[in-house]
Amino acid sequence: MTENAPLPLTGIRVLEFCQTIMGPSCGLVLADLGADVIKVEPAPDGDKTRRLPGFAAGFFGAFNRNKRSLAVDLKSDRGREVVHRLAAHADVVIENYAPGTMERLGCSWETLERINPRLIFASLKGFLSGPYENRPALDEVVQFMAGLAYMTGPPGQPLRAGTSIIDIMGGSYAVIGILCALKEREATGRGQFVKSALFESTAFLMSQHMAGIAATGREPQPMPARARAWAIYETFKTRDGEHLFIGITSDNHWRAWCIHFGWEDELADPRNATNESRVAEGDRLAARIAETVRARTLAQMTAILEEIAVPFAPVARPVHLFDDPQLNHAGRLLEVELPGGPVTRLPRLPVEIGDHDFALRRQPPAVGVHTSEILAEAGFAREEIDALAAAGAIIQ
Repeated sequence: MTENAPLPLTGIRVLEFCQTIMGPSCGLVLADLGADVIKVEPAPDGDKTRRLPGFAAGFFGAFNRNKRSLAVDLKSDRGREVVHRLAAHADVVIENYAPGTMERLGCSWETLERINPRLIFASLKGFLSGPYENRPALDEVVQFMAGLAYMTGPPGQPLRAGTSIIDIMGGSYAVIGILCALKEREATGRGQFVKSALFESTAFLMSQHMAGIAATGREPQPMPARARAWAIYETFKTRDGEHLFIGITSDNHWRAWCIHFGWEDELADPRNATNESRVAEGDRLAARIAETVRARTLAQMTAILEEIAVPFAPVARPVHLFDDPQLNHAGRLLEVELPGGPVTRLPRLPVEIGDHDFALRRQPPAVGVHTSEILAEAGFAREEIDALAAAGAIIQ
């Protein structure tokens, strides 16, 4: 771990009341950008995401680095008092509990805004205001609701995307809202309520298909059966049995391919003059490209496509990312300790801003490990902290 020069959000304090992915991913981005993110966890067991098995086993370790953990019993009066005192000096609160939970815990926007008028309160939910706003939602639920699952799977077999894309996108849109609210606070001196949502984030992804319906008068087919927009935009099998995606999406790509492989006949053929005309020839051209790729190994095709600057990608699996040269350049994989002790390498924030180093400053915290430290910084006396712990209002 390294100590950084001041990061863009240094000095911003965030209270995170979040679990699973949507809220923690928002907190992760803020933390990586330099905010002091205090993860407020339910005492005594902490965020339930710590204990999820199977597909979800990596959730906590992936989304909770660079945060401090405060473990408090929000169902107790003394626990709520602790949070209210912390909120008085916070800049941002983020929460992604089920609708009505923060109200029941006595930590709603209306309550905390009275304590701290400069507070920005970000609520990350399934839906924005409207007929659905009190429904519970999950990433997978909204992928089916908004057409993403329909567009992803083969016809008749809707399929969720292979990662929690909507949770992470909803968290990222919350970050945008929070940064806007912080900027406005500079002018107004007041905080405000910010909301992001899973369903509307998914619908935003569907904009291109909705616009396509208007442009063509036809509904789009699921991606595996979609009509071509480019003549070559698909996977091919190499001589050594690997799969390779190739996208020839411009006239320059087409010219480079034809020149390299000696396809003077195809380059001169007026049927191939533009992408739009090549689309009509797509099946014929794809069959010829498949034959060309099948005669070469993946390594050979990779070298050729890099040389002629045609977009391509081997069909990778998540396990391949650990050894990816691009991800391993300049320390872009951070060594993160997961709950229970294993260490892995995970991608850092995927942006470059000036010469800032968005490094690993804190490992994902143990439950309540920073409670005493946080309360002491907020002005709690040692005796008061011990009394709160003895009463079960906090764990330290």
